[in-house]
Amino acid sequence: MTQTSNRFFDEMARLMNDAAGVAQGVRREFDTLLRNQAERMLRDLDVVKREEFEAVKEMARLAREENEALAARIAALEATIGKAGT
Repeated sequence: MTQTSNRFFDEMARLMNDAAGVAQGVRREFDTLLRNQAERMLRDLDVVKREEFEAVKEMARLAREENEALAARIAALEATIGKAGT
């Protein structure tokens, strides 16, 4: 009886291990499918990646600084021209 009982429990343990392995495989497959679907939806929505957004943000900051410097330079030149004209 003990040998039959141990064999039964060994078989049940093996069955549970196999089931756990299958469940992990299904979960990995589901995660991959969900991730691929989300990436496809984001591509279809034409969403900008964070790196691209940061790069454009930096370009805008530099352009704004350059614009401010040029505006100050123009103001200085206009002031010089105004003084020379009087």
